[in-house]
Amino acid sequence: MSEASVTRAALLEMKDEQRAMHEGYVFLDEKCLLLGGEILRELVRYAKIDRALIDAQQEATKALQAAIARHGLEDLQVYPPLDQRAATLARETRSIMGVRLQDVTWHPAQEAARPSVQPSPEAEACRRAFVALVEGAARLAAASGNLERLSYEYRRSVRRARALQDVLLPELDQQVQRIETRLEELEREDAITMRIRA
Repeated sequence: MSEASVTRAALLEMKDEQRAMHEGYVFLDEKCLLLGGEILRELVRYAKIDRALIDAQQEATKALQAAIARHGLEDLQVYPPLDQRAATLARETRSIMGVRLQDVTWHPAQEAARPSVQPSPEAEACRRAFVALVEGAARLAAASGNLERLSYEYRRSVRRARALQDVLLPELDQQVQRIETRLEELEREDAITMRIRA
């Protein structure tokens, strides 16, 4: 710190910077709390979707077993699937503290690619069960992506808040203290000089 930089103006400038950094720290701290709350809500949502997907997987397994029992594996392998070129994926986006979150709904095609030679309720139930499985997987993928983005932003904000709290603010506090001390010393020196001259 040079003698020229020890002025009241420099001190006021540093105090303004100190205030702005403190406000930044408070903002980041609140951002971390909001992101943490959203992570908890998203985790609850993820757990519900995951449980529903596990149930859908069990239903699909039962439906597949019933369809194989009715048609045999070879006949079921050639059973016409739904035409997935007509399927759509609808996304709704929302944002929290600058983090884009998505909710996804998969709308499968309603018609088979070609008519079945031997239609059966078991094969149709199997088809519907696997469609439900894909729908659940799409929703789970979106929730997983949301958690990943929220977690990344949370960790980044925590790092920034810690850097402000543990490094930048203490350094600035020390600089302000040094300038204040040096200004007091200069004032005393000026007062002593004035007494001597008087």
